[in-house]
Amino acid sequence: MDKVTPKSDLFKANLGRLAPLLKELRADGIGHMIGGEAVASISGATFETTSPIDGAVLATVARGNAEDIDHAATAAALAFKSWRDMSASMRRKLLHRVADAIEDRADDIAVLECVDTGQAHRFMAKAAVRAAENFRFFADKCADARDGLNTPSEEHWNISTRVPIGPVGVITPWNTPFMLSTWKIAPALAAGCTVVHKPAEWSPVTADLLAKLVKQAGIPDGVLNTVHGFGEEAGKALTEHPAIKAIGFVGESATGSAIMAQGAPTLKRVHFELGGKNPVIVFDDADLERALDAVVFMIYSLNGERCTSSSRLLIQSSIADAFIEKLTARVKALKVGHPLDPATEIGPLIHARHLEKVCAYFDIARQDGATIAVGGKVHDGPGGGHYVEPTLVTGAHGKMRVAQEEVFGPFLTVIPIRDETDAIAIANDVKYGLTGYVWTNDMGRALRVADKLEAGMIWLNSENVRHLPTPFGGMKASGIGRDGGDYSFDFYMETKHVSLARGTHKIQRLGM
Repeated sequence: MDKVTPKSDLFKANLGRLAPLLKELRADGIGHMIGGEAVASISGATFETTSPIDGAVLATVARGNAEDIDHAATAAALAFKSWRDMSASMRRKLLHRVADAIEDRADDIAVLECVDTGQAHRFMAKAAVRAAENFRFFADKCADARDGLNTPSEEHWNISTRVPIGPVGVITPWNTPFMLSTWKIAPALAAGCTVVHKPAEWSPVTADLLAKLVKQAGIPDGVLNTVHGFGEEAGKALTEHPAIKAIGFVGESATGSAIMAQGAPTLKRVHFELGGKNPVIVFDDADLERALDAVVFMIYSLNGERCTSSSRLLIQSSIADAFIEKLTARVKALKVGHPLDPATEIGPLIHARHLEKVCAYFDIARQDGATIAVGGKVHDGPGGGHYVEPTLVTGAHGKMRVAQEEVFGPFLTVIPIRDETDAIAIANDVKYGLTGYVWTNDMGRALRVADKLEAGMIWLNSENVRHLPTPFGGMKASGIGRDGGDYSFDFYMETKHVSLARGTHKIQRLGM
């Protein structure tokens, strides 16, 4: 039997791997990648990015503005025609090389993501694997990207095909940024688009590494350009730039609304994956042990900083007390600690401002009249960073702010329900509609509830399990459009209709 490495030794190994990476990062800083070159901002402006673990400065980062975005958009436009016209087989080969490069640096990506975002290593260890999967999946779809339909009529053959829309902007969030960046960028490149990427200013480290890996893999200069900076400067300029034909964005709903307004004068196509206040509904006939595992995982993993987290537990009243008792014990046992420690389940939140936002909901819960059964305060984690106790709120009802507003942290609100009708009414009574989770052994009821929930994605008797060909996206304030599989190409490509006449139809003759 193989010897099991103690978690303490793995923690030391992670710290050892991180040390030279941080030394290099602090020495070199983070610049933009434009036209295949690492460059400073034209203005010379910079900002510092710090770790949520202890507030230490990780790197000095180029602070892009409209001039840098124009430089990047011009590079993307110049590279577009040759990338668009490259054979699908060559694009496929190059995207597989990107996946290879990501896998080669998987351990480095994991520790950098941990120190940059505060996410626990047990989850970030898989970030590079999932990112590489994104590139491989869409690489293998390069040959299918232009596929269309043949819809013949009596006098014509009517065919459709798809063509890449042009240079696109991709604006990505600070939660699991490496994987989510590849989730957007890989299909854009597979479609034949060029990209200007604006990463979140709170997590620029692995975006810089991704740009370098893409160049290393042999992707032509200008196909992927990365500009760092703040949303109100670089982000706004990207959404307004006339050379950029579409914007793919992951983030807050309010920011999505701003992007729509900014892109309106140039008629930007938009794809938004926005916020959520997702219900997990547990009925009394469910497999309660599996449901409990899923409830805990889907709100307390990734620090609760995930759009698909099940932040509202709608539990049938007949089993509520017993289920909440077990849930309380599990939440109390969650391990908060240094994100590079393999034993850690919850690390520090991304930023001091976000910690302040999450903590504000402790008082809001009390003002609402709910009970904080577990947590409800900051945590004295290692390094003095942005740690918070995993929090469980009980005694809530659907109209409370803690049942309506997205907290985006390890914060679960429990709401008792009477029956199926009650569950659907409460679940839908929010402005969001991203995901829903239903636990019941009555498949008729499961299907009825799934049909009536106002959400873009429903899992029955399961936590969120990603399957790349399926559509990913939300309704209402949770987004516009769908990612995944062929759905991604619907966004990054234009559908073109070509009609071929048989030469037999009568043409009206005018002016005779």
